[in-house]
Amino acid sequence: MNKPLEPVDPCKLMRSHVGEDIAKGEENLSTGKHKPDALHIAVDEMFAKFQLAYHNQFRKAFPNKALLNRAKQYWHEHLRRFSPAQIKRATVELTASNEFMPALADIVSACRKDIALFGLPPVRRAYEEACLAPAPKAEYDWSHEAVYLAGSAAGWSLLAGEPESASYPQFEYHYLDLCRQVVEGAELKIERPTPLPEQTRTELSAAELRKRLRKMRKELGL
Repeated sequence: MNKPLEPVDPCKLMRSHVGEDIAKGEENLSTGKHKPDALHIAVDEMFAKFQLAYHNQFRKAFPNKALLNRAKQYWHEHLRRFSPAQIKRATVELTASNEFMPALADIVSACRKDIALFGLPPVRRAYEEACLAPAPKAEYDWSHEAVYLAGSAAGWSLLAGEPESASYPQFEYHYLDLCRQVVEGAELKIERPTPLPEQTRTELSAAELRKRLRKMRKELGL
């Protein structure tokens, strides 16, 4: 007689799958299939600093490796708009001044403030500048090239004609990406239209003037 099947414990099954995913990830890392990039390394270092600075809080927030790996993946997705250097500076600043372990929003806020060190205005101020700048846009005296390029990428018609709920996220996305490039050493340039050459005025000789005057009189019947 066949033995009846035992009911499956969903929690046990989930833990099994999580364990398999972690094992596969570690295997891929050890075999070089998925080599971590600079951003992954910066996030890993950030969590390592959190563990040292906030030992008890860290253990309560991430009691097992599965939760820690999920958190790293989630934070990585939301910090990819910033450079590894910005994340490292934000981590050092917050761990040195915060009594409690920083949240993701704290790191994002610190990274946004970091762009001021490179002469880049905050996102809100940059957005307002892009919306209010008069035409022709390329000839305006921008506070930073990134503001113009972000406005151009988002679309001037979008900034002028759509509500902020639609235009601001688009501008923010392009602006923060340009800020990341600046932090990493990129030099941004605005392609300004080449001015048309001034027309040179040619002085007519006295003989040419008399010739044109006779032709005019003839056409007018004078």
